[in-house]
Amino acid sequence: MDRKTILFTNPEKAKDREIGEIMNQVYNALEEKGYDALDQMVGYILSGDPSYITGHNNARNLIRQVERDDLVEVLIKNFLNK
Repeated sequence: MDRKTILFTNPEKAKDREIGEIMNQVYNALEEKGYDALDQMVGYILSGDPSYITGHNNARNLIRQVERDDLVEVLIKNFLNK
């Protein structure tokens, strides 16, 4: 009998972690290109205009995989430590 331990992961936390990883990758790509990464990401979240995000390191495609309301939700959860 195979007795492997199965790790239970909360799907919501896994999704939040994935969004966080995408945001970090996008932030790093923006900084590498010399942009004020925070301002650019805020501009994208508020407007939905993908031109705020560089195509460097596939950042624009990565950020567009995540709904903007999900980005805001993860940001607020992390800010409030929830």
